[in-house]
Amino acid sequence: MTTALPRPYHFFEGETPLLISIPHVGTDLPPEVEAGLSDAARPLPDTDWHLTRLYDFAGAMGASVLGARYSRFTIDLNRPPDDKPLYATATTGLYPDILFDGTPAFKPGAAPSAERRAFYLSEIWRPYHEKIGDELKRIKQRFGYAVLFDAHSIRGMIPRLFEGDLPDFNIGTNEGKSAAADLTSRLAEVCSAPDYRHVVNGRFKGGYITRNYGDPANGFHAVQLELAQRTYMREALPFDYIEAQAEQVRPLLKRFVETLIGWKPA
Repeated sequence: MTTALPRPYHFFEGETPLLISIPHVGTDLPPEVEAGLSDAARPLPDTDWHLTRLYDFAGAMGASVLGARYSRFTIDLNRPPDDKPLYATATTGLYPDILFDGTPAFKPGAAPSAERRAFYLSEIWRPYHEKIGDELKRIKQRFGYAVLFDAHSIRGMIPRLFEGDLPDFNIGTNEGKSAAADLTSRLAEVCSAPDYRHVVNGRFKGGYITRNYGDPANGFHAVQLELAQRTYMREALPFDYIEAQAEQVRPLLKRFVETLIGWKPA
């Protein structure tokens, strides 16, 4: 079965040095994935819900924006193609077969075949990453450098993945290897806001996208932000967007994006 899939991403081309990648916002499912999901996975609980809405100001600010169409339960765009683990601690893989809490993502014997998963790698994962690479090259050619912001969100408490309550803003730069220290410090300053907590390179140091494309020595600076979902939405079903909370955090996120756009390498 080699049925073609729609283009696996949505893209808006901006006019600044910033590309925003949102790899876990997708909710589309190929039929065989949808049919095989467990009851626990069917509501797509580990999705980075509503991030396109939360950052809907970014295009008007001049950022390029790339968002995934397909759910991470089809293939995880923020994992390496060889599925090598990014963390020594608990995580999920290129083809997630469990939820973040360890619950099976598929009914017994119903996970997609190796052939279908190879198809997802070719037709979903690779086009998304080709677009990142092409856009970063275009931006660098125009500006002399490029900035990549990999935007994520997650429940604030997931005992299998981390202890306690996650800070609101979790900035990751692969321990300083994916972005200039000056940029990171400016972003951390933005996140040092009343009523919010932040950390730099804590539990989330940046996934494959941050680590693969961040190359400061060659003009590519990549930063991940893992945002606690409690800052803008309900973390349990029905995962609804909470306008009052979102409107409190959006000004800070705008300053975060403004900082990414306005910063220039020394």
